[in-house]
Amino acid sequence: MSDIAVERLRKIDTCAVSDALDALGIKGTVMGLSSISVRRRIAGRVQTVKLGKASPDIPKKHLCSSAVDAALPGDIIVVENKETEIAAGWGGILSTAAAAKGLSGVIVDGPARDADESRDVDFPVFARAATPFTARGRVAEHNWNKKINVGGVAVDPGDLVLADGSGVVFIPQKHSDDVLDKAEEIQGKEVAMAAAVKAGKPVSDVMGGDYETMLVSN
Repeated sequence: MSDIAVERLRKIDTCAVSDALDALGIKGTVMGLSSISVRRRIAGRVQTVKLGKASPDIPKKHLCSSAVDAALPGDIIVVENKETEIAAGWGGILSTAAAAKGLSGVIVDGPARDADESRDVDFPVFARAATPFTARGRVAEHNWNKKINVGGVAVDPGDLVLADGSGVVFIPQKHSDDVLDKAEEIQGKEVAMAAAVKAGKPVSDVMGGDYETMLVSN
């Protein structure tokens, strides 16, 4: 079954969505996350994972595996991994499994590893950094399919997420229609501005007038 909201989101970039979030007073833009494998825009519904300090009290299981198994084709795994700046919150076997299931990508608020392996299976991995350090003995999965925090933004399972070369934006489910409507409006204005510049209109006129009212509704 097609997810109309995701289909709409795939046609927009993060800048237009970030502008829409600004216009509506919604917090959802995250900086500092970039691709460490294949470089392409990804959009989908969120499946969450929360990592934290490793402890003997936490049942041993491979981190993120439950989320990958539960996710639907097109979903994006989003991992909160703030416990350490070196230990990976994602790796190559997970990318292989996620790619085989048809997931759209993974976003890790922290480091991830096996960037080359993820690239080999054509799976997009966005992270704070690439690392060779294992998670073993350093971090463990504390929860999944629960609310997490990514770059200061509260993220719930089922929210929308879009990631590209400029960054990552999250859209809460309850605001998806309003944000998508506004982002599409903004993108339409940008397309018209680009056409005006290509047609010979001075860019100072375009940017000085239309750009400054970009977030104002007609």
